[in-house]
Amino acid sequence: MSGIKGPAIFLAQFADDKPPFNNLESISLWAKSLGYKGMQIPAWDKRLIDIDKAASSGSYCEEIRSRCSSIEITELASHLFGQLIAVHPAYDELFDAFTEPPLRNNPKARQKWAVEKMMAVIKASANLGLKTVPTFSGALLWHLMYPWPQRPAGIVEESFKALASFWKPVLNTASDYGIDLAYEIHPGEDLHDGVTFEKFFEATGRHKSVNILYDPSHFLLQCLDYIDFIHIYGEFIKAFHVKDAELRLSGRSGVYGGYQNWKERPGRFRSPGDGDIDFKKVFTALTEIGYSSWAVIEWECCVKDAVQGAKEGALFIESHLIKTPEKSFDDFAGTATDKKRNRKIIGLE
Repeated sequence: MSGIKGPAIFLAQFADDKPPFNNLESISLWAKSLGYKGMQIPAWDKRLIDIDKAASSGSYCEEIRSRCSSIEITELASHLFGQLIAVHPAYDELFDAFTEPPLRNNPKARQKWAVEKMMAVIKASANLGLKTVPTFSGALLWHLMYPWPQRPAGIVEESFKALASFWKPVLNTASDYGIDLAYEIHPGEDLHDGVTFEKFFEATGRHKSVNILYDPSHFLLQCLDYIDFIHIYGEFIKAFHVKDAELRLSGRSGVYGGYQNWKERPGRFRSPGDGDIDFKKVFTALTEIGYSSWAVIEWECCVKDAVQGAKEGALFIESHLIKTPEKSFDDFAGTATDKKRNRKIIGLE
């Protein structure tokens, strides 16, 4: 087994128009000062990276690396682009905010643009020597999650078939460039648990570029066993967000949250260590299944300030990294043996 790398930080929630968060150089220095060794860059944030230029220019990618203050780029996250690959019309106006103004109120043009951006992220990742692109799947079915009124027979299968067809060109490009797409299993997406991941995986013809970004916070709030998930889907886990959550049982509201803001919801995200996730078990299980990529903090907390969360997060991840053993703890009691001796011990000689 090889060890998990870290600590790293996802920059999406920190990028801002104010220093030190307004450009790649200064935010890299800030992250380094906190003890981070890696950064996951949001590919849609033009303050940090020009993704189209990175897709077409190796020299620009070298420049990007040189601006990172010796911090490694872990991945280029593409969630906002992936989200727009598949959008139900009920969400058109809300998700139009993720695209450029000339494309708004034009779902077909927006979807085409999203595919092009995903292609750019894949090519940029290859230029940067990266192997994984975290993303969202988008959703055609989320509004039908609860089966009332009853879902028409065949609609789930038809939706996953369509979702797979939307993604197939992107997946094929990823395969051509040796890139894994790591879909974050996330409420609001059609890939929101293990079963839906399996449905998508099968609909794509078990495409080798279909993989998982593991974030236990989304499983805790669904009352899904987040440790068992690791052992079931370990071969697909290519990226890892360290994000905590807590579920405070209430007599007034449940998993759907009563349309309340995050602070009032029974289930809410917290800074790592402040919620209910057993991260010792998470890091142990990931180490056991051989996960050897990055542990990336994603700060989302309705109680604690982002900068405090980032400062604490580096130490939190560092304290959970496991150095795998070079020898078994009971090697000292081992004895040399051979087939004849083994047969004698079990009474066959």
